[in-house]
Amino acid sequence: MQKKHLALAILVTAVWGLNFPITKLGLAAVDPLLLTALRFTLAALPWVFFVQRPAIAIGWLAAYGLIFGVAMWALINLGIEMGVPPGTAALLIQFSAFFTLGWGVLLFRERLSLGQIAGVILAALGLISIIVASPGHAATVGYGLLLVSAFSWSVGNVIIKQSKVREMFAFVVWASLFPPIPLLILTWLAHGTAPFTNLVTHFEWMAVFSLLFQVYAATLFCYWGWNLLLREYPVSKVAPLSLLIPVFGIAGSMLMLGHRIEFSEGVSIGLILTALVVGMVKGRGNFRARMCLKASGTPAPPESHR
Repeated sequence: MQKKHLALAILVTAVWGLNFPITKLGLAAVDPLLLTALRFTLAALPWVFFVQRPAIAIGWLAAYGLIFGVAMWALINLGIEMGVPPGTAALLIQFSAFFTLGWGVLLFRERLSLGQIAGVILAALGLISIIVASPGHAATVGYGLLLVSAFSWSVGNVIIKQSKVREMFAFVVWASLFPPIPLLILTWLAHGTAPFTNLVTHFEWMAVFSLLFQVYAATLFCYWGWNLLLREYPVSKVAPLSLLIPVFGIAGSMLMLGHRIEFSEGVSIGLILTALVVGMVKGRGNFRARMCLKASGTPAPPESHR
């Protein structure tokens, strides 16, 4: 990989990782569902008037937009608001790799290698350890939401694979048209008009910075950069770099939010990172290596919100 492309890859993973604690800053002032709605509104507008719609059926755009925006990033935001540390959220969303492995087995009759099976077992042990050490019921529910969002990311990977879309930047822009209205309705159903009035009466610059970072850095820039790398290099060379996302997420959470990692949590994080490394290295030729992180996030996204 050329030095300029390696630098781009590190920058993209850093932005995606830092997106998690920066999103936490925005959640201090904005409802999580409303924040997600605003993110995808600005990711779509005014860009849909300048970017040609990708040459695929509108159904693929709608399906991906709803999964990516509502079932993935909205749940990430809710999970972080419930007490999941942003760095841990950046780590748990990587479970999409293992869910994508499952899709490969179910839909494409692929077989798991011993390394992949070992990775799944290690990841499960790490996840169980994190949940057992959860500080409360709300955080435990938040961990569950993060796992659902990771599963949703894997479904998004399948949609990208099946739609055979090539214009990924345009795909993200046009798919972003679909999440805002459902998210705005869900915000109103859950909390009435309070989140909307608070947005106006309690205007905060930190929330604006968080929102703009999510839209222009974590969504538009990172999607462009990551998919440029996927176009120039084999996925097996690019995908392992995604392991830097939770590293930057955890470091950013510690620096920006003062998150301290206890010994037991550190062991759990180490188990999951090891599991991801084992699964990534041992499975380069399989379905997951071909698809994983084509729709990165959110932190991708998320390729994933919180």
